Amino acid sequence: MKILVCYNDSDSAQSALALARDHAQAFGAKVFIITSMEGGDRETQEQIKKAEKNLEKAQQFIREKDLECETHQVVHGNSPGEDIVWYARDNSMDLIFVGIQKKSKAQKILLGSTAQYVILKAPCPVTTVK
Repeated sequence: MKILVCYNDSDSAQSALALARDHAQAFGAKVFIITSMEGGDRETQEQIKKAEKNLEKAQQFIREKDLECETHQVVHGNSPGEDIVWYARDNSMDLIFVGIQKKSKAQKILLGSTAQYVILKAPCPVTTVK
């Protein structure tokens, strides 16, 4: 089994990571952690290094339980939702864990919701975590 975790170091992403770790432990799954660098080639070195550090921290959290884990930084310049769905489809993921962050109605209209996009477009089941 292959589990994908969408990770940006937010509280909801950390909750999703913890639940994914429990699930992976119960089912002997491999965990894949990705972060989407939405700015593509416009990302600064500081932003890239911060994302790398966050991924290393998340990977260490998974490996504390002797679970197999890979991390990936996706830098296509797409929205995070598009990157997550693309990665899940391209790598035949069995399950996706994604954190939900509360947004105002105006933010949802202007920015959309990553979790909503993933739920609607993902090629596999999606578990959302607050």
